[in-house]
Amino acid sequence: MCMCMCIHLVMPKTKRVQVLMEPEEFDVLQDLARQRRSSVSDLMREAARAQLLAHVAHARRSAAAQAFLGLGETPLPAWEQLKRELEARRG
Repeated sequence: MCMCMCIHLVMPKTKRVQVLMEPEEFDVLQDLARQRRSSVSDLMREAARAQLLAHVAHARRSAAAQAFLGLGETPLPAWEQLKRELEARRG
C-alpha cells in the first residue's frame, strides 16, 4: 500500500501593475523608499490605498448608511410587550 501526502499551499491572489514614470520622479520615490526602509512598490501600494481605495471604501460605507437611514421608522411593539418578550428570552 502506498500512501501519498499532498500539501496544498494557498497563495494570495495578486495582480501585476506596470507604471512608467519619469526618471526624476522615480529617483525621488527610490530615495523616499530607502529612507523608510521600504520598496518603491510598497510606496506605490500605500499611495493607491490612501488616495484611491480609501475613497471607494468610504463611498460604499456612505451609500450603505444612506440606504439604512432611508428605511424610515420601524414600528416597535408597546414597551410592556417588548419587556415581556425580552424577559421570556432571558428565561
